[in-house]
Amino acid sequence: MENPLLLFPQLNISASKDKSYYKAMKSMVKEEPHKASKPGVSPEEAVKWGESFDKLLSEKAGLDAFTRFLKTEFSEENIEFWMACEDYKKSKTAHELLPKAKTIFETFIQKDAPKEVNLDFHTKEVTSQNIHQPLITTFDTAQNTVYRLMEQDSYPRFLRSDPYLNLVKGRNPSRPTLRRRSRSFTVNDFQGVRPDFTVW
Repeated sequence: MENPLLLFPQLNISASKDKSYYKAMKSMVKEEPHKASKPGVSPEEAVKWGESFDKLLSEKAGLDAFTRFLKTEFSEENIEFWMACEDYKKSKTAHELLPKAKTIFETFIQKDAPKEVNLDFHTKEVTSQNIHQPLITTFDTAQNTVYRLMEQDSYPRFLRSDPYLNLVKGRNPSRPTLRRRSRSFTVNDFQGVRPDFTVW
């Protein structure tokens, strides 16, 4: 059997952090000064996310909630790829493009990539040909394909999910709703009770 660390290099905690996978993940996490975080998402804000997929992704809290949802479905590579492409398009110089393009390609697109996204053969071919001389638009076709997949498949499921519906109803998703435990019978409830076999 294959060594799981070869199949899933991200599980190898002793692996060099210089690898392209780690660089891609690190570049997506922005170093921001700590701000006082909002206590939560208002129901009105959550309702707006249901208006369109663009609206959901344009708000940080919406993007975070959708990313958490995709993790529960084991398809977070789609949103991570989309975010990496958004970051790539913010590159200021051509010098920045090649290393970023190579990292995105190796992490998300090439065959057996650690977080390979579901792309058709033609899109993969076009992207792999453009990777040697990358432009700002190199990943546009692949990003649009993944975007449509999330919009048509994952987004409707997100809108029906319990975490989203709880936000809309004003419930705190970090604190699961507790059901009141019903009183169940125990052995002690029946001590001293004699069976009435005449009923049988």
